[in-house]
Formats: sequence, C-alpha cells, structure tokens
Amino acid sequence: MGTPDIAVHTEPKVLAAAAAARLLTRLVDLQAAGNTPKVVLTGGGVGIAMLEQIRETVARDAVDWSRVEFYWGDERFLPSGDPERNETQARQALLDHVRVDPAKVFPMGADTGTGPAGADAAAAEYAQLLAAAARPEDHGPVPSFDVVLLGMGGEGHTASVFPHSPAVYETERTVVAVHGCPKPPPTRVSLTLPAIRKAAEVWIITTGEAKAGAVALALGGAGEVAIPVAGARGRRRTRWLLDRAAASKLPRDMVPPIG
Repeated sequence: MGTPDIAVHTEPKVLAAAAAARLLTRLVDLQAAGNTPKVVLTGGGVGIAMLEQIRETVARDAVDWSRVEFYWGDERFLPSGDPERNETQARQALLDHVRVDPAKVFPMGADTGTGPAGADAAAAEYAQLLAAAARPEDHGPVPSFDVVLLGMGGEGHTASVFPHSPAVYETERTVVAVHGCPKPPPTRVSLTLPAIRKAAEVWIITTGEAKAGAVALALGGAGEVAIPVAGARGRRRTRWLLDRAAASKLPRDMVPPIG
C-alpha cells in the first residue's frame, strides 16, 4: 500500500475543483483501457462540492457516464429522497445531470417506515448486492472498487465508522448498520474498513482546521480504533486531498507545495 500521496490546496473550492479534475482523469483512463469504473461516492460538503464541480465543467463529457458503476461508502438511514441522504445529494449534484445507467447506480437502502431496526436489513442487503457484483478475480465479497471517495470527521471517523464503535472492530462483514452515531442522524449504514481496503485507490478528501488534528494523527501512524480514517487504505494508492487548514498540523516535511 506504500506511503500515502498528499496534495494540499489553498481553500475548499480549489480543493473540490482539483479533486474533480483528478477523478475525471481517472475515469477517462480506466475507460480508455476498456474498463467499467467502479466508484464509491461520499457525502459531506466537500464531497458533494466535488460532484458539483464535475457537473459544471465541460470536461465531464469526456466520460461515458453510462459505463460507470456508482456505489456509496455510507448512508444516513432516512426515507428515500430525504435531502439529508448522501444519495439524494449526489443525484442533485451530478447523477441527475449526466447520462448514467440506472442499472449501474447502487444506493444503500432507505427507511421505508421500519425505523432504526430496518438498518440492519439494509446493511445485509447491500452486502449481498456487493457480493453479487464481485467477480472471481476480485478475490473477495466486494467488487475491487477503482476509487473509494471518503470524507472524515474532526474526531477521525470515516464513512460511518466512528472511533471505538462496534463498526471499527468489524473484521468479517463488509457492510454494517451503525446505531447511536455521535452526530445526527443516529442510524446509518456503512461499509466497513475491510471492505474499503479492497479498493485499488482510496481518496480521503477533507477541509478545515477542525480536521487538522485527526489528519496529523492518521498520517502519523495512529491506530484505526481511535482514529478510524487511519485504517482507510487502498491496495495501490491512498490519496489525501486537503486544504491548507486541514494540513496545518502536519510536519513541514510531509506537506508538498500547496496548489
């Protein structure tokens, strides 16, 4: 897995635009090689801003969106169409504006009136979906995602895997229900760290001084139980895309020139 790649940009809007350009380039390269890219989307301010940047650039038309598979790293367990769902926000930001193949868009389950108890069934169903999508060459119960996009919280959570929570100790299941989240809404569905680590590339995109401490701990070798984002690694590449504020507590020799 090697040393993480770190890129630092001046402020959040520049970071979102740079991340959008990187993702477009990766998708074009994968399709040029004859592959159908498998991308795991994230929510959060900068994750959605990145999708909006893709929507607004003419370079988006270099991608055949009908030949991209979309998954989610986590989801707020709310009714379908709720504005707080990551799926809803991603559709409004990008997916409703490009010619995706609906059969290649794989959202996590929504609350159909069951309340929190339904999240466990939604997690099991998503795990089954991933297992069905995995190919023999993936050597496991999830597809070999090309890019997993992740945000992170100020205390070091990523997807909906929170510090010292049951999810961070999970070693077998690929998708879990998360109950009692320390930030609302309290019930979610999330990929686990073992599922995330099946990806070829993991991109952690985050901004703000409130994240700087957790960024420094994760890149300084902290354990994933205390700082779950430290356990989010790609098989070929782990890429940290930060703004200046989020990188402010990294050792000076770790910070590349700021773009």
